[in-house]
Amino acid sequence: MNTRFSFVDWFRHSSPYINAHRGRTFVVLIEGEAMAAGRGESLIQDLALLHTLGVNLVVAFGIRPQVNAALAEEGITPERHAGRWVADEAIMAKVERVAAEQRLWLEARLSLGLPNTPLHGIELTAVSGNLVMAKPLGVRDGVDFHRSGEVRRVRAAGIRALLEQKALVLLPPLGYSSTGEVFDLDAADVAQHAAVALNADKLILLGEADGLRDEAGLLLRQLSPAEAAPLLQSASPDSELARHLGAACEAALHGVSRTHLLSWRDADALLGELFTRDGVGTMITQHRYEQLRMAEVSDIGGLLELLEPLERRGMLVPRSRERLEHDIDDYLVIERDGMIIGCAALHRFDGSKLGELACVAVHPDYRSGARGERLLAEVERIAGRRGMDSLFALTTHTAHWFLEHGFIQATLEELPPLKRDAYNHARKSKVLLKAL
Repeated sequence: MNTRFSFVDWFRHSSPYINAHRGRTFVVLIEGEAMAAGRGESLIQDLALLHTLGVNLVVAFGIRPQVNAALAEEGITPERHAGRWVADEAIMAKVERVAAEQRLWLEARLSLGLPNTPLHGIELTAVSGNLVMAKPLGVRDGVDFHRSGEVRRVRAAGIRALLEQKALVLLPPLGYSSTGEVFDLDAADVAQHAAVALNADKLILLGEADGLRDEAGLLLRQLSPAEAAPLLQSASPDSELARHLGAACEAALHGVSRTHLLSWRDADALLGELFTRDGVGTMITQHRYEQLRMAEVSDIGGLLELLEPLERRGMLVPRSRERLEHDIDDYLVIERDGMIIGCAALHRFDGSKLGELACVAVHPDYRSGARGERLLAEVERIAGRRGMDSLFALTTHTAHWFLEHGFIQATLEELPPLKRDAYNHARKSKVLLKAL
């Protein structure tokens, strides 16, 4: 494929997302491992692009590998407990120094505007400060954590004021107390609390893994907090999975619409997740990204777009907008991020316990996810609830699919009289029947 036109096609399809993200607030976590591996430059370029497209950005960053390296140089081995190190004065001195160095590096790279660089012509104001208030972990299980702390609150009003001035806000893994102390914080915890306090539209966690996977190794595209709970319970307390998944579930439970788990190792992950329909990682959300539901009048445009190619090929009988409007209560749809990718209809006939399964269609790009089976199962459930004892279908192209799902061949005489009289003999559709 011509790469130029491939890019143009992608750009056209990304336009709805460019418009949808404008003016939204995203909290992004970049772990210290990404910076240590040299991925900071490209991530900053992607963040600058998002800023240019009108996204309000709050960037939390981690420093664990950098602090570990600094401690190793001094021959210091930190005591660890429950996934956190015990930040005594010697360790805290390293934490403060590394956090300041990392913040300065980020600010410097966000200021880069030389010709022939991706940030040329972009003016970004990066701001940090005492925006996260903290409290000490104290003594737990007999261990005094000294200056290891946890988030008490995020100064949301201050951050919003900075975002309104078009600044990019940086949040180091540090927090401040009302007594004037500085505490070491977990970067994922900072990001999660910031997202909740700001009622952010997205929390994006960039870590080692490219998302969550099932037992077969397949990427899990979307989970609710309840569905993610078993994975969280089985994760090691000091693992990145536990920190990120815990932050994602907490954010979802406290009103953040979508949390994305992505890998910083994938140079395309951030933009690919935000500007393509299917994304590239795992999303944790309370709201279903893809849902099967009853159709509404507002879905008619999407239905027409889905059905038109199948009607053109003779696989479905053409349906006008007026007919769809009249029968809309008979239709189920699968909606994926605002797009109708599947549908089916259940038509009733007065005086008959035989219902018609009609207009079963799934978008070509989404035919590998058992969506046809989901539609059939839901139609069967609704039919049973409405007192029907059998379903019939008429098809010219997909008889084998129906046979594989429990239908048997039937005769025209077995159809309800109204449907039998309206049968189009020129199409020679096969009649298939299934008892419920």
